[in-house]
Amino acid sequence: VKIIVVGPCQSGKTVISNFLAEATENSSGKYQPTQGVRILEFESGPVLVKGRQSRTAVELWDCSGDQKYELCWPAFSKDAQGVVFVYSPAHKNIYREFDLWHSHFVQSQGLKDAQCVVFCHRKSSASGEGHVSQLSPQFSRINWVSTIIDDHDDGGKGGEQLKQEFSKFLERLLNAVNERHDQEELSIIGHER
Repeated sequence: VKIIVVGPCQSGKTVISNFLAEATENSSGKYQPTQGVRILEFESGPVLVKGRQSRTAVELWDCSGDQKYELCWPAFSKDAQGVVFVYSPAHKNIYREFDLWHSHFVQSQGLKDAQCVVFCHRKSSASGEGHVSQLSPQFSRINWVSTIIDDHDDGGKGGEQLKQEFSKFLERLLNAVNERHDQEELSIIGHER
């Protein structure tokens, strides 16, 4: 399953992507902006799809938040089945950027709200500060999760919560993709008669 990860620069997209894929590269703590896109591949934990437990191959496309790559967005979004929006509560007035990403990565691909999730990512040093940025009404039906990974004070609970929330999202996503596939098959069968 192909999942696009988008959000502003320095919002935590790469940190979250590396954590979910259990990739340890670039874990020096020094910020290095993503150039274009990074693709991480891994196998999911067990998820319930159509009433059965299964694992699935996941491609996380960690996209740069720099708008200079906007001309590459059609290539990034081709055949995407889900979108993870990431932002930091330190970022203010991000709704226009989010609306732009929603238009390019969700609407243009015909994705549904169940195929998206918003992660408000807090760094441990900023866990108590900042505010939740206001997103436009088109995000009102998309699941929203507050995340934190590297807070050593919580004994790793934040990271486990992120994995659980991602699994729930993956479950919703795979069920939505399967439902869409089933509807397409029924439509084809209906036209053959």
